Amino acid sequence: MKSSQKLVRITTVPVSLSVLLKDQLRYMSDHFEVLAVSSPDKLLEQVGIREGVRTAPIVMTRAITPAKDLKALWQLYRFLKKERPTIVHTHTPKAGLLGMMASRMAGVPIRMHTVAGMPLMENTGLKRKLLNFIERLTYSCATGVYPNSKDLGRFILQNRFCKAQKMKILGNGSSNGINTRFFQPGAELNKAACEWKKKFGLTEKDFVFVFVGRLVKDKGIEELVEAFGQLKEKYPHIKLLLVGPYEPERDPLAPATRKTIETNPSIIHAGFQQDIRPFLMISQALAFPSYREGFPNVPMQAGCFDLPSIVTDINGCNEIVEDGKNGLIIPVKNVPELYRAMEKLLTDPALYLTLQSNARQMIVDRYEQQYLWELLLKEYHDQLRSHAIIS
Repeated sequence: MKSSQKLVRITTVPVSLSVLLKDQLRYMSDHFEVLAVSSPDKLLEQVGIREGVRTAPIVMTRAITPAKDLKALWQLYRFLKKERPTIVHTHTPKAGLLGMMASRMAGVPIRMHTVAGMPLMENTGLKRKLLNFIERLTYSCATGVYPNSKDLGRFILQNRFCKAQKMKILGNGSSNGINTRFFQPGAELNKAACEWKKKFGLTEKDFVFVFVGRLVKDKGIEELVEAFGQLKEKYPHIKLLLVGPYEPERDPLAPATRKTIETNPSIIHAGFQQDIRPFLMISQALAFPSYREGFPNVPMQAGCFDLPSIVTDINGCNEIVEDGKNGLIIPVKNVPELYRAMEKLLTDPALYLTLQSNARQMIVDRYEQQYLWELLLKEYHDQLRSHAIIS
């Protein structure tokens, strides 16, 4: 039954609503009046149409921009005073800070913030101190903090960003789970995969390592390209498929790495793709040597297509992947260990088959999307009851 209460979901940029929370807003709209707030963009309008919810554009920046941030805070406050929602639920760092502050100022009773990765993990010195303060401020304004992985929860407590009683992890982690029915082979996907395979000149003899995500330094792309280059000298039948855009304005790759990507005939750069499924289907293993994550979707998506994953020992990744069961876990920023893991998958068929046979079922059992949505809906209703609000 649909509640009479209003739920506002806020992200800094619309792509987070579109990709990270895909279909979740539509599900929640059967139970609440849902409003989606993010920076103005055609994509925000498209999200509203696709999810069947109202949207509101408010300019927010991902960088630290005090004047623009104050303006966004005021606009959010005025918006929330007008709409009078019962629940505000924020995602992403800037939307979390501004959304939680504005919600508290506006007297919103239930203020929930999901934590999905922290850029501050890679910072030091004064910037790290500033980001620590911002994180604590965000959590102090929230009535509930929801890290999307167990390791992230431990990190929050270790750094005393908030008290344990304010924090909760839903299920096994993740912000949106994964639609395992969407991420599985089918006739149309097979056709698309065959076309891409032909376009890239891949044969049955090729062993394709795939990476999906932004081509930036903190995704481990420099280490991946270096390890692949060394491995290629010994195993000429391997390919590296990179699916994702460069982001030079935020975390640029070294010029030498980018040149290698663009000139090495065994490295295929497919760029940004709306549908990554065909690219997973033409690959044999995922290589995902990221420096930091919240709870990444890519290893879950790859697992659904029976791909063993090589991931780094960071939160999220080391929960989705169990070393020796559905993938291999390596240290961060370690080219020799990445090389060894890639070589293992190439040269140990028994290990490869074991990882492959476990990959999909381990994702289905722990991260099915519908299950996570039901847990979040229950949390909303539990919060309504604990605040003595009739739904």
